[in-house]
Amino acid sequence: MDKPKVVLGVSGGIAAYKACELLRRLTESGHEVRVVPTASALHFVGAATWSALSGNPVSTEVWDDVHEVPHVRIGQHADLVVVAPATADLLAKAAHGLADDLLTNTLLTARCPVVFAPAMHTEMWEHPATQENVATLRRRGALVIEPAVGRLTGVDTGKGRLPDPGEIFEVCRRVLARGVTEPDLEGRHVVVSAGGTREPLDPVRFLGNRSSGKQGYALARTAAARGARVTLIAANSTLPAPAGVDIVPVGTAVQLREAVLRAAPDADAVVMAAAVADFRPAAYAAGKIKKKDGQEPEPIILVRNPDILAEISADRARAGQVIVGFAAETDDVLANGRAKLKRKGCDLLVVNEVGERKTFGSEENEAVVLGADGSETAVAHGPKEALAETVWDLVAERLR
Repeated sequence: MDKPKVVLGVSGGIAAYKACELLRRLTESGHEVRVVPTASALHFVGAATWSALSGNPVSTEVWDDVHEVPHVRIGQHADLVVVAPATADLLAKAAHGLADDLLTNTLLTARCPVVFAPAMHTEMWEHPATQENVATLRRRGALVIEPAVGRLTGVDTGKGRLPDPGEIFEVCRRVLARGVTEPDLEGRHVVVSAGGTREPLDPVRFLGNRSSGKQGYALARTAAARGARVTLIAANSTLPAPAGVDIVPVGTAVQLREAVLRAAPDADAVVMAAAVADFRPAAYAAGKIKKKDGQEPEPIILVRNPDILAEISADRARAGQVIVGFAAETDDVLANGRAKLKRKGCDLLVVNEVGERKTFGSEENEAVVLGADGSETAVAHGPKEALAETVWDLVAERLR
């Protein structure tokens, strides 16, 4: 089979050096990559580097190898075009259809999915001109990843940092796997909870669970690759931030509830994939609980945590909002799932069997997605991103 053909566009920002890592991941995973830098990008990384890493010739001009008509052929034959980093200047040219070099010509001729990974100073990203250009590109079907928040050039910090190359690669992988030109969640805001809440007993101990957060992060990453604006409410997770996702860190069930209620009012969909503790200690010990020789420990009294899924399902923040819950069961999986779906009042409930060696911490999952309309969608054992794709398929269908 032919290798998927990827065009990696590189524009002239300091983050250009990070594109070398993205190129490595693409080539090592079996993609044929043609790097098309702008002339200014070569001030940061030379043509010899791009050629050596990709195994293909590198040019910035439409006048090189004119008999091959590169400004037309490269875009026509691509399965994916990804521009990383995409500067404010490059976004402006792409939005207005300018074509003064090989990369901008390629963008005009591409009929495949196009992904932009912006990187620039915060003020440039927030400028109305840039925001309008981004909106234009998204309206035309391009996927523009939200930049990350962090250290920028010099001492500056803020939104505008190029997302981690590994996470950009994951977005590209998901876009290629779907094989559709336009993101079907474009213009939608989705909220995803992930991880496991921890309820403190004392300054060093807590009640928790085995959730790794991987399924929630897969849902967030997949939604971003389908064009959604994603708010990821992450409970005690150390996983790398998915590209283009706004992360809200939380610790306890009460904190998670507060974060969900803040984010839900303008959300088209809320997916509660986090493992939320049902109970928390009634009292918190200000000092470490110590064992005493000859004495049994005092019983720990528990109180119920708020039922977030039932609360947001009963009191929808907006009309047409789709609510998805998760049910981790150890026995009578489907029967318990159907009862929980009715009790919680959500639109979809992802039911899976869990245990010490099942699902938690694993890269795979299997589940049945129950619908309030009586539908049942089985998802065979496979990568957690496959389950995420099915969930978003069902959500997108309901949003339409």
